[in-house]
Amino acid sequence: MIHFSFVLLKLVVPISNAKSTLIATMLSNLTDLSVRFSLSEGGTPARFLIIDDGWQDVGNEFQKEGEPLIEGSQFGGRLLSIKVNSKFHKKGNEPLNEAPSNLKDFVSWIRMEFGLKYVYVWHALMGYWGGVQPDAPETKKYKSNIRYPVQSPGVLANMRDISMDCMEKYGVCTIDPAKVSEFYDDLHGYLVSQDVDGVKVDVQNILETIATGLGGRVLLTRHFQEALEKSIAKNFRDNSIICCMGQSTDSIYHSKRSAITRASDDYWPKDPTKQSLHIAAVAFNSIFLGEVVVPDWDMFYSKHHAAEFHAVARAIGGCGVYVSDKPAHHDFTILKRLVLPDGSVLRAKYPGRPSRDCLFNDPVMDGKSLLKIWNLNECSGVIGIFNCQGTGTWPCSDTIQNNSNVNLSGHISPKDIEYFEEICGDSWTGDCAIFWFKTGSMSRLPIEGKISLSLESLQCNVFTVSPIKLYDQGVQFAPIGLIDMYNSGGAVKAVESFSSPSTSGIKISGKGCGRFGAYSNRRPTRCIVNGEDKTFELSEGDNFLTFSIPAVTTSWDIALHF
Repeated sequence: MIHFSFVLLKLVVPISNAKSTLIATMLSNLTDLSVRFSLSEGGTPARFLIIDDGWQDVGNEFQKEGEPLIEGSQFGGRLLSIKVNSKFHKKGNEPLNEAPSNLKDFVSWIRMEFGLKYVYVWHALMGYWGGVQPDAPETKKYKSNIRYPVQSPGVLANMRDISMDCMEKYGVCTIDPAKVSEFYDDLHGYLVSQDVDGVKVDVQNILETIATGLGGRVLLTRHFQEALEKSIAKNFRDNSIICCMGQSTDSIYHSKRSAITRASDDYWPKDPTKQSLHIAAVAFNSIFLGEVVVPDWDMFYSKHHAAEFHAVARAIGGCGVYVSDKPAHHDFTILKRLVLPDGSVLRAKYPGRPSRDCLFNDPVMDGKSLLKIWNLNECSGVIGIFNCQGTGTWPCSDTIQNNSNVNLSGHISPKDIEYFEEICGDSWTGDCAIFWFKTGSMSRLPIEGKISLSLESLQCNVFTVSPIKLYDQGVQFAPIGLIDMYNSGGAVKAVESFSSPSTSGIKISGKGCGRFGAYSNRRPTRCIVNGEDKTFELSEGDNFLTFSIPAVTTSWDIALHF
């Protein structure tokens, strides 16, 4: 299983050759160093990049070169070969140093320029949206035949999707099931030869719509899934696949190796009615999907009216963090609360899921319920609370909700966190330290206690919940973590006591830099971080202990002497 622990950047390649004749032209706005390294200079470097739709060699009889774009026509495109298109081919009159001449050179260039660890590319389950061209010289061996998808009444009753509607209209040239293993092996073998690390495989829902005459959807899905996973295992070093639009039970039950699957519809930044729906849908879908796969929350824009709403959800979602920001168009206030200076994120242990008291409420449309999402870290829990009301309507609803700001009151409690006893141990006092991210304040609560709060529509808050434990000399202590990060407790990896004839105290190990916070009922005599004494502050009113971990630090050991 591969877990993404780095902030991920998604690179969208223009689909039409008329828009860009060379990949370097597409990236011309990155030639200025201040733009090229905008994420790094802002303190949140990307370590993982996906090259999205637009890199493949595709023909499209429904969209002619030079003609105005017909909406949806891209879904009629068909794969002409498994290799890159002409945007990656150097023209004869171009200087040698102007651009990479092939995909391998391009991947090498972006690794070096951006300090990337992983580069993935996108492709559809059937090669491309419209499948594989039957009579193209390089793809005819896959013996594809055109089939016209038939969507089920249940799907259509829920929502219409432009990509599926267009594929239904234009048809999908379906690879012969007897040839699909060869196709995936050829495609992935080529990508590995170009130093690509893995793939995001989209449009996995297509199989259930074209399975008539091919053994039915269950058998066809099993066959394609087995071929896909066999090729991934053979060609890539790790389990290097992200599944997309593969939420059907057929796909999930036949995924023996694929570990990461999208848990929602796409993130739609330009549609204000979809922001709250996205968060609620992923959280509730993760109740089931989180038992089988690592749910993928999709990307988001850091500079957007709902950016923090999405960022907090990813921070507690137990998922990788994706952004699709335009270069030099970032909100670093938000990104720095998600991403450490080395590009890693403070990832929670489990898929983020709704609390028990939310399970039978409608957090989007009932006009009264807030959504709470919980997770665990190694030494603490985390709860996010979201007001998803007043900004959207479920696709299958007969009621159209007028978008309006709704102020709602609710509460959070340590009991909202499942499996909390996993991190409590025998020395737990029964109370918890609660850190409010938005206010930067500390509270002490019993396990049954509650904190009340109010939120406007598309507002959220996040709370770190740490069990207060009893140590030597009557010290009651609970680590919070890096208090400027949304998932503060994700920075703490272990806590243990130490003692000697001359002193006793508490050791904390973890990662990251910035302000560290903890609950302590007694004032330490010394605070040592990686062998160096540090000044600290202890607020007597709420027992909030704080000190700074230097910016150059990636991992640390803290010793508090009492």
